[in-house]
Amino acid sequence: MAMKNILFASLLATSVSANGAENFVVQDIQVEGLQRVALGAALLKMPVRIGDTVDGQDVAEIIRALYATGNFEDIKVLRDNNVLMVQVKERPTIASISFSGNKAIKEEQLQQNLDASGIRVGDALDRTTLSTIEKGLEDFYYSVGKYNATVKAVVTPLPRNRSDLKFVFTEGVSAKIKQINFIGNKQYSDEELLSRFDLNVDVAWWNFLSDDKYQKQVLAGDIEALKSYYLDRGYLKFRIDSTQVAISPDKKGVYITLGLDEGLPYTVEDVKFRGELLGRERDFQDLVTFIPGETYNGSAVTSLEEQVKSLLGEAGYAYPQVRTIPEFDDENQSVSLVVNVEAGNRIYVRDIRFVGNNSTKDEVLRREMRQMEGSWLNSRSIETGKDRLNRLGFFETVDVQTVRVPGSDDQVDLVYNVKEANSGSVNFGVGYGTESGVSFQVGLQQDNFAGSGNRVGISAMTNKYQKNVSLDYRDPYWNLDGVSLGGKIYYNEFEASEAGIVDYTNQSYGASLTWGFPFDELNRFDFGFGYTHNKIGNVPSYDQAQRFAQSIGQPEGDILTNDFDVNVSWTRNNLNRGYFPTAGNYQNAFAKATVPGSDAQYFKIQYDARQYVPLTKKHEFTLLMRGRLGYGNGYGKTDGNDNLFPFYENYYAGGFTTLRGFGSNRVGPKAVYTTNGNPDTCNTSRCVSATDDSVGGNAVALASLELIVPTPFASDEARNQIRTSVFVDAASVWDTEFVYDPKYKGQRYYMDYSDPMNYRSSFGAALQWMSPMGPLVFSIAKPIKSYEGDDEEFFTFTIGNTF
Repeated sequence: MAMKNILFASLLATSVSANGAENFVVQDIQVEGLQRVALGAALLKMPVRIGDTVDGQDVAEIIRALYATGNFEDIKVLRDNNVLMVQVKERPTIASISFSGNKAIKEEQLQQNLDASGIRVGDALDRTTLSTIEKGLEDFYYSVGKYNATVKAVVTPLPRNRSDLKFVFTEGVSAKIKQINFIGNKQYSDEELLSRFDLNVDVAWWNFLSDDKYQKQVLAGDIEALKSYYLDRGYLKFRIDSTQVAISPDKKGVYITLGLDEGLPYTVEDVKFRGELLGRERDFQDLVTFIPGETYNGSAVTSLEEQVKSLLGEAGYAYPQVRTIPEFDDENQSVSLVVNVEAGNRIYVRDIRFVGNNSTKDEVLRREMRQMEGSWLNSRSIETGKDRLNRLGFFETVDVQTVRVPGSDDQVDLVYNVKEANSGSVNFGVGYGTESGVSFQVGLQQDNFAGSGNRVGISAMTNKYQKNVSLDYRDPYWNLDGVSLGGKIYYNEFEASEAGIVDYTNQSYGASLTWGFPFDELNRFDFGFGYTHNKIGNVPSYDQAQRFAQSIGQPEGDILTNDFDVNVSWTRNNLNRGYFPTAGNYQNAFAKATVPGSDAQYFKIQYDARQYVPLTKKHEFTLLMRGRLGYGNGYGKTDGNDNLFPFYENYYAGGFTTLRGFGSNRVGPKAVYTTNGNPDTCNTSRCVSATDDSVGGNAVALASLELIVPTPFASDEARNQIRTSVFVDAASVWDTEFVYDPKYKGQRYYMDYSDPMNYRSSFGAALQWMSPMGPLVFSIAKPIKSYEGDDEEFFTFTIGNTF
């Protein structure tokens, strides 16, 4: 062994000297220390073979080649006569990887980072790479203001040259912004500039949009917002000369100082276009909103560029370059804007592909496309296709990419990437009221049956006041023109007294057929015919019901009606997506009338609207306004009697879908009875009394104002599945045919039920979740305005419906 070391030392000395090495011919190669690496694999990596002549340079190459494999942490090369001996120490194998103390970074993200760096279970452990990873993770924490954070990779040796690897995180707390200073601002105060920042000092608890914790990325965004603020007010030469971020000695406070050079405001003298205008210069000029002498506005210039790109995109130029160059006249503080247009090649679409539709058939998505394969690319048609897919309600998210065809400069493929939502739902509802107790309903609906895009619904609902079985079907593309065809068959048993309504029973069955006709991308009309059979038992004796029974010639016993109706509806859907929309509006107007000759001749009209108004750019905060107006009445005469509106078709309010905070159907007119006078009670020939049983009305008005806010503690992945909101609801139900007698004013439950101003209102909060079994909604509400006889309902839990 002493001889080996002397030879090795001599060999090393030779390798670092100029040319003094004693060469020798290798008669054998021996490798010592191999455990996991095969001998053959090690020999293949060595640049020396038996029979080669070896010098000092060859030894260096051997060490370099073996280190490059990443399998060894120590390598020695020795000579024993003409035998080349290589002693290696293998790097330990990673047996497991774990994390401790990481809250700001998820384990999935950490694992992806390690995989990209070659740190995986079963691979050799490279301590140099570990140091780089530790430094990178600490830099990340510093960028989000956690200056006390540390990351240590703890390696625990195990038998058979293995090691456990554990990353221990000490995150600490984020440094808070103690002060933000501006130097050089003369036109605008510090307060005005700070109001544009997301980062701020001493943020109030209610200010969701600001943060007092330092983050490098947020500061960069605030600086860009500051630049935009000045550019929008004409300061084209505004610049930030310096950005200084100082940390307090305890690393818990940050002081930010920005040095500004505001410059002077400029006005716009004129706007000119040059470059590849393609004969569209007049169209481009029509987009200009600047008036000569008007103050320059950076946002208006950006908007102009985007509109020019949009026009070119609609003509097939998918990748235009539009850049506005200012030509300064510093003497007059004015600027001429030169919009340079480079249209590029005209592009046409080769293929349209869909990714992610595991259940939904390709044809269901393809029929929503307005961009055709083989035609010139049209950016508006591409976005229309995306919007139509969103409105189907089958997908959580829809993204579209324009992918260049390899080897071609005038072809692209469109790739629509969708994430399927649960288009089927189990309609399950549970509610609890102070008087109504617990209610229960169940049903099944599949809006995308077998991936065909057709809707199939089988509903079997039962609770303490209703039993219902129905089957409905709708094919949205019954023919190639987009005409839809749908139908429904149902049977229903209703016990009104259990629903908080005056006592009667109704056994009904019927069927309907509906055709839908698209008018344009947003509007469609539906026309339908229906038949309904009603058997009203235990006919109530309150005034409205008795008047209706007399009007159809059935004053005694059960009421039997066979009604045929025609209906028409108009729908306008401009929502940005089917599930949890954040922008756009939805409107529906519906009218139904029974045909002459039906037992009950009446009409019913209703209008519903929803408007979503995003309050922030990313739509984290959205205002939802909902409303409904409805009215119904009888028409014509039968046997000389005026036809009245059937009491069993009345409108009601209260409950999850109409007025939260009140029991289902409990809001509106109450039962009023007129009897012959009783000297002991009313002392008149006509006696009027009322109860707290709801009877509904032939007119309704509903309104709701809802603020959708970010869900606390929800991850980014959950934002498309969970929605939180606070709301105010209001509703009024009234009977336009009710005759109010003032002399009974003050009698319990008796009031002017023909007055629409007898409204109710409530406020509360709601949580909606798109669960695997369908939408779940939890809401709590408290009445603001109510009347005697109303049933309050504080908590509601419902499955199968969203707002």
